[in-house]
Amino acid sequence: MSELILHHYWQSPFAEKARLLLGFKGLAWRSVIIPRMLPKPELTALTGGYRKTPVLQVGADVYCDTALIARRLEQQKAVPALFPEGQEAVVATFAGWADSVMFQHAVALMFQPEIMGPRLASLPPEQAQAFLDDRKALFSGGNQTRLTPEQARQQLPTLLARLETQLQRSQGDYLFGAPSVADIALAHNLWFLKSTPQLAPLVDERPAIAAWFARVLGFGHGTHEELSAEQALEIAQKAEPVALARERALPVEGFAWGARVSVAATDYGVDPVVGELVHADAESLVIRRQDERLGAIQVHFPRLNFRVSAVE
Repeated sequence: MSELILHHYWQSPFAEKARLLLGFKGLAWRSVIIPRMLPKPELTALTGGYRKTPVLQVGADVYCDTALIARRLEQQKAVPALFPEGQEAVVATFAGWADSVMFQHAVALMFQPEIMGPRLASLPPEQAQAFLDDRKALFSGGNQTRLTPEQARQQLPTLLARLETQLQRSQGDYLFGAPSVADIALAHNLWFLKSTPQLAPLVDERPAIAAWFARVLGFGHGTHEELSAEQALEIAQKAEPVALARERALPVEGFAWGARVSVAATDYGVDPVVGELVHADAESLVIRRQDERLGAIQVHFPRLNFRVSAVE
């Protein structure tokens, strides 16, 4: 089986989620550092335009969104399980909530001028402005609710109080007894908040949350080695996309296999990727695209929170 290559940067909260998923599984992986903002030419060659961080590459197959990356890692190594038997729907649904609702609150608080200003102070003014413009574009055009900092400050104590109560009364050390994708999906948002001194007390001053958070971070990141973007592209160029199990296929209503389509996120980062619809199942959509340099690449997306559209 081809090696796992994570395209990421260290400050990204969703990249931290992916790194914790890899650590939980005890997997080895290769690390490709990507730019924090557009342009991302090497990543675009692989994804066809999908720009969110992180992306998992396995040979000539590219997996977008950490919701799907988690399921790809579950295929790679079944135990310990990210989706424990009998709790599959519960942990997946909670993880989706954490990745959307909790992330909205974290972003609203992190992008307050009094917090973002010092974080960008080391950059030349034009680079700092370019970063803010990039993030404004990233969060434009989708259907994800934009919270104001005032809303986030008002609402987050309620969410954290509920979490503190559950952890205090839980029979186990994790949200649903056994550790799962739910813990990691929630933890990366708190990791994001703790990355700045002004917001770290939101986690540190709640004993049950702080202890649980330390346990989740204890999963670590697995073992990794650095890889250049050019080396990753060479691996993709030399590989063939994986054969897809058509017997498990679940058709996409209104689209035939082989149809030329675009796939785009519906929440934010809605840049479309165009290719040939070659597979779908209960969790994923797969399109095949041709890159001038790399040849055939299969790009995998979650079925939830992504839209398939016809291309003339």
